[in-house]
Amino acid sequence: MAITAAFMLPHPPLILKEVGRGQERKIQKTIQGYQEAARRIGEAKPETIVLISPHQVMYADYFHLSPGHRASGDFGAFQAAGTRIEVSYDKEFTEYLCRLAALEEFPAGTAGEQSRQLDHGTMVPLYFVNQHWTGYKLVRIGLSGLSFPDHYELGQLIKAAAKGLNRNTVIIASGDLSHRLKEDGPYGYQEEGPEYDRKIMDVMERAAFGELLEFSESFCERAGECGHRSLCIMAGALDRTRVKCQLHSYEGPFGVGYGICAYETEGEETGRDLLEQYKQRERERILDQRKQEDDYVRLARQTIQSYVRTGKTPPHSLDLPAEMTDCQAGVFVSIKEYGRLRGCIGTIQAVQRSIAEEILVNAISAAVRDPRFSPIQEKELDFLTISVDVLGAPEPISSTDQLDPKKYGVIVTNGTRRGLLLPNLEGVDHAEDQVRIAKEKAGIRPEEKVFLERFQVIRHSAIA
Repeated sequence: MAITAAFMLPHPPLILKEVGRGQERKIQKTIQGYQEAARRIGEAKPETIVLISPHQVMYADYFHLSPGHRASGDFGAFQAAGTRIEVSYDKEFTEYLCRLAALEEFPAGTAGEQSRQLDHGTMVPLYFVNQHWTGYKLVRIGLSGLSFPDHYELGQLIKAAAKGLNRNTVIIASGDLSHRLKEDGPYGYQEEGPEYDRKIMDVMERAAFGELLEFSESFCERAGECGHRSLCIMAGALDRTRVKCQLHSYEGPFGVGYGICAYETEGEETGRDLLEQYKQRERERILDQRKQEDDYVRLARQTIQSYVRTGKTPPHSLDLPAEMTDCQAGVFVSIKEYGRLRGCIGTIQAVQRSIAEEILVNAISAAVRDPRFSPIQEKELDFLTISVDVLGAPEPISSTDQLDPKKYGVIVTNGTRRGLLLPNLEGVDHAEDQVRIAKEKAGIRPEEKVFLERFQVIRHSAIA
């Protein structure tokens, strides 16, 4: 026994008659799909259900697994306090999974619990499951701010735990799709909303799980999706597994997409090592990219690689041009992994004796000292994309009318608090957004006055 089935399930509370009070009739396809999925779970009689919920506690760089023996919750937040869900946790499975994560130095465990109350992303699926089967124990897992491949890796560990314990296990990936399908929806309309739902339903119907890793995080954010990371974990739990897919339903009448798919496992299939295939494509892309790197980016990369491997600041061995060794300027080094920011540290004005030394110092800081991220590990080096921004001299401006987010970066100052935002960042299209984000970085409240400066940069990056 191991993982016998997996399910992609949404979690709108109004699907419950106690909450919807008639509104649920507008998503009848979803209700019918849910009932069929729950019936199939009942037939499978799993010993363990691993449920991944976007509304469980979420940390930037860590996956939280609910500890303990049992938990409960109700729908009081949705005016249905009398409707309760109670669960017993599979403590043995959770502890086994934690041990596997520790052996792999993977950031997952039971630390950091904030509430023992079940969230609605957990309770809605179990409301239907419990009508057909209650002989299971639950493993409840939250998401993180880590990359899609990291979520897939957690799924691989879940698969290993189910196999190691010889558990009849079912996976539930709880999550709605886009929340931006209609103007009158909860988050309004974005063209990426319907596009996301079309793409994700195509991927899930084909069980083409490797394509989940190809979605850009910025696209997912604009689409207002809820469950993409849940699906990535489920995909990892089905790694190297042949599956039979059944699409039960899709609809989005309230401006939120609800999709239901079921996956029955049919044995091992070594050719479906989808994460490794994705990583190999990334390695090849970045190797091509490196052929286009100039001295600025090459110096940053070699510095990061050497420091991560040895823990020592390397002397630069490149024959560098005079503009790097004889000139001074502020420099920012930005690191991305799988298309998402992995570290960014810089100086507004020159601190070192040359641009080359500025790059060297800031590259190390971006790699291992950015407080927003854990230090980069050696196994990540093959997947890093690096850019270097050399800053021009800041000039004072009197209003945001003198900003252009594609051309100018911005510096905001209030007393000793100072924040900077580089230009030409994806998703930052308006001067007001630039200033708002720079204020947030500096800990300056939105209503506080700031002294504004703008600057231009010369960006050094390699494009494959």
